[in-house]
Amino acid sequence: MNILDKIQSKSGQLALLIDPEKTKNEEHLLELIQKAEFALIDFFFVGGSTVTRKEVESVVSKLKKNSEIPIVLFPGSSNQLSEQADALLFLNLISGRNPDFLIGHHVSCAEEVLEMNLEVIPTSYILIDGGKMTSVAYVSQTTPIPRENNSISLKTGIAGYLMGQKLTYFDAGSGAVQSVPPQLIQELKKKIDTPIIVGGGIRSIEQIEAYKNVGANVIVIGNKIEENIDFLLDIETYQKSSFRAR
Repeated sequence: MNILDKIQSKSGQLALLIDPEKTKNEEHLLELIQKAEFALIDFFFVGGSTVTRKEVESVVSKLKKNSEIPIVLFPGSSNQLSEQADALLFLNLISGRNPDFLIGHHVSCAEEVLEMNLEVIPTSYILIDGGKMTSVAYVSQTTPIPRENNSISLKTGIAGYLMGQKLTYFDAGSGAVQSVPPQLIQELKKKIDTPIIVGGGIRSIEQIEAYKNVGANVIVIGNKIEENIDFLLDIETYQKSSFRAR
């Protein structure tokens, strides 16, 4: 099964977002991998706003050597590539109007990506205001969509789908105070048949369950794990109780 098919297969899957700038300590990374395995994490997402290619390749190599969990590149720029990964989210930041993140970075790496043995997934990337300035908003020089304005977010998601994007990724950004409204995901699912990834500001099992219930295919956890790696143990308990309940 390829990565896109796996993402589409069900709701409530979990991705652990790994920022290579924050995981330079190999012992810490190995602990993350071990606890992610216990927690039945479905994907590793690798990327960050200001990460170098060397850092990406180093982390991806260590993940590949120590885990069978699929690795998906979640790049903040055109240089964040590694052929050892399983898939690349080819992100179009369609909530903003900065041409670099709509097409510029894509042109810069297009030939190299085409020649790589990577599953490339065209992805609508939509920033939602999470209550604070995030690294992705600052670096991309784009303004997130107001959190309370589901209409703009909904129309943006539909536009990406009509443009041929295979995934929709709603993100409140790393360290967001507020996460993406679950109602937005529910409303978009009623309109179009798109797999949805959601991330930013997700800090509790209750939030994970809420996103699963409205049909989010992949729920991305990042900052919470950076603050408290043992949250993966809470996820392990949740995952195993969910499995038993089926």
